[in-house]
Amino acid sequence: MASRPVHFIWLLDCSGSMSVNGKIAELNFAIREAIPEMQSAARSNPGATLLVRAVSFASGASWHINDPTPVDQFTWEDLHTYGGTDMGAAFRLAAGALQTPPMPQRALPPVLALVSDGQPTDDWRSGLRSIDDTPWGKRAVRVALAIGDDADKSMLKEFLANPELEPLQAKNPRQLAAAIRWMSTAVKAASTPKTDGGGPVQAPPPVALGKDEDEDPIW
Repeated sequence: MASRPVHFIWLLDCSGSMSVNGKIAELNFAIREAIPEMQSAARSNPGATLLVRAVSFASGASWHINDPTPVDQFTWEDLHTYGGTDMGAAFRLAAGALQTPPMPQRALPPVLALVSDGQPTDDWRSGLRSIDDTPWGKRAVRVALAIGDDADKSMLKEFLANPELEPLQAKNPRQLAAAIRWMSTAVKAASTPKTDGGGPVQAPPPVALGKDEDEDPIW
């Protein structure tokens, strides 16, 4: 039986504040280091084919990795910071990819992984509605990560669309790396048979950060 595609889309904040205290460098490092975790998660689900792409947003939004890339061929090119936090533009860009077509009808629920350290500077609500208005957006597994204390955690919680879930939070590089590893394996939730019934997908529980990782906050 042919495997079914699972689209994983990173939505990544590249605003100017991400340059403070090395946040963008640590995010680049964490995503690159998490690739083996994604590949391992994909191998454990032979009925699914994991395809990865990425949107970056700052003053506007663009596809950082435009083509849905098989995870075994996926490599990471570093992001760079510029401008504001136009998260709504990123949502609208992702919403275009969640239409059918280009999404095939036989796909499994996609994964939307949002990372931000600040307050959106555009109309993010209308952007989020554009995702919610797509059938695949409604069914997506959503995970979100707040970097530092200045991130808009209430907005990230609305993105999750599940009052029982909270965004992850990272205040230092070790927490960031742990959270990105966990987010990278969210594909497991998307590719389990119980998620293929047409309703909202339950995301896995939040990552547990070790006690020592709660120390030395720098963001």
